[in-house]
Amino acid sequence: MPSLHSPTVPGAFQAAPRALSATLVLFLAAGAGLAVASLYYSQPMLGVLGADIGTTGAAVGWVPTLTQLGYALGILLLAPLGDRYDRRRIILAKAAALIVALLCAGLAPSIGPLLAASLGIGLAATLAQDIVPSAAHLAPETQRGRVVGTVMTGLLLGIVLSRVVSGLAAAHFGWRSVFFGAAASIALVALGAWRLLPSFRPALQNTYAELLGSLAQLWRRHAALRRATLAQGLLSIGFSAFWSTLAVMLYAAPFHLGSEVAGAFGLAGAAGALAAPLAGRIADRQGPERVARLGAGLVALSFATLLVLPLLSMQGQLWLLAASAVGFDLGIQATLIAHQTIIYSLDGTARSRLNAILFVGMFIGMAAGSALGSLLQAHWGWLAVSALATATSAGALAVRLWGADK
Repeated sequence: MPSLHSPTVPGAFQAAPRALSATLVLFLAAGAGLAVASLYYSQPMLGVLGADIGTTGAAVGWVPTLTQLGYALGILLLAPLGDRYDRRRIILAKAAALIVALLCAGLAPSIGPLLAASLGIGLAATLAQDIVPSAAHLAPETQRGRVVGTVMTGLLLGIVLSRVVSGLAAAHFGWRSVFFGAAASIALVALGAWRLLPSFRPALQNTYAELLGSLAQLWRRHAALRRATLAQGLLSIGFSAFWSTLAVMLYAAPFHLGSEVAGAFGLAGAAGALAAPLAGRIADRQGPERVARLGAGLVALSFATLLVLPLLSMQGQLWLLAASAVGFDLGIQATLIAHQTIIYSLDGTARSRLNAILFVGMFIGMAAGSALGSLLQAHWGWLAVSALATATSAGALAVRLWGADK
């Protein structure tokens, strides 16, 4: 495969790294959070959504499945374009596509059009993966860690708080209002990108085929990348199975709870996500491998506790669900930080592509978890979902404990 090479286009514009304004940093954090939130709005309202359009729990489970699968495909097929073309134009184009997909979801008359729109949402929401490297590029070296950390905090908060917002909005204004509101928020992101972002000179001149080929080359070369991707993908199966079936489970007997309660569980996840940056400091002191093992172990333990739910009162079950959400969210975010630390050390010239491979594996796991979780919930109930999450997270721990980077 031809080597990847930098451009020599004369006069191409390149924003010089300089101190970023607080306004720009806040925009980048908010933009990343709002973009990635589009992937998760549907989860807390699947119960009311399915009832409204007259479809089964198994069928409506394909909404988050196709959203996550679209995101994985988008990262694989579209993320490398950021190294080849002006990232500002890519962000604007994806924002426009995401607005259209969200509006189509809000207007969907039945499950078929909604599933098609869900796939489109996933593909276009990858603009979050263009915003984060944009922040790293624009920030001067002395500010890069702080700026990227701030943007990643916005992204993580978008993931966990999206469920709270959508659950409440769906309960009071209907599930369609969530998609319309999301489209409006992305329109604001597009406006901010147009006003605030400079143009970016492409980092490479290689063809699209060469960029995709380099992903396979990196996968074959680095065992540490394969281990990190496999472990994070296994953890994501249980994570997605939980969140994709929680609303349906709470909506049914004996709970009979609405979307706002399912969404409120996102606050428990937020507590875990906000504590996760501590993992970065532990990784600096004791190494990312230790953090990855501890994180995977915490996820497995948190999911295993859900197997005792039938033995508890209804109130006890709700408290255990919340406590488990805090535990596994913290463990998954800590493990993701550790895995990113591991792969970024492999090749300083390929960090975007290494990150793309890791996230493809992660969101393939998300899509599989949504599909499997909905199937298990429909046929065998919540205990089967808990067993799946426990088994896959235990598998991730095994990968970290017994694998070898060669």
